[in-house]
Amino acid sequence: MAPSEEVRIPQLPLPLRWVGRPGIWEAGESGLSMNAGPRCDLFVDPGGSGPNALERPPMLVFEPRGDFALSARVAVDFASTYDAGAIVLFRDELCWAKLCFERPPSGDPMVVSVVNRRVSDDCNHFAVAASHIWLRIARGGDCFAFHGSTDGALWRLVRYFALDDPAGISVGFEAQSPTGEGCCVRFDDIWYEAGRQTDLRCGG
Repeated sequence: MAPSEEVRIPQLPLPLRWVGRPGIWEAGESGLSMNAGPRCDLFVDPGGSGPNALERPPMLVFEPRGDFALSARVAVDFASTYDAGAIVLFRDELCWAKLCFERPPSGDPMVVSVVNRRVSDDCNHFAVAASHIWLRIARGGDCFAFHGSTDGALWRLVRYFALDDPAGISVGFEAQSPTGEGCCVRFDDIWYEAGRQTDLRCGG
């Protein structure tokens, strides 16, 4: 399916837009699949001089109104180191964060998070034995939380943080292949809820 200016996913309240373009993608009742192209990533190395020279990865995002929670089951056809599928928060090149299902150099897929405030940090959290993982982002005011789950029911807190000036931030889905020739990422069991969560730190 060719990219269009606007994409609708039934489980989400607003149309989505592309930031970066995948080679192949499909969206429908069953979820979303997208392909990352060769050597694309969203990362600003704190040891470097600025944004990396890789292509921007495909991101399909929308701007929610107020507080929310968004989750999805993520599966990745891993081929190369740092291939990943992610749920992403994105305002611009200097203000973003992502929660990834990623293949690290060890080769064992992990939950990884990155928060970018002009430069990026990078944190590996826990290994995943299955071929998929549920990831969730929740917002409460100016604060955000990342959660991960192996069964889609019991969630563990991965990260609790704030972003500089989060006004106008969008949320959605990302695919990346920083060192490889591309990978396919599938998002299903997509769930969205508007409104403030009782406790952002609580996985539930």
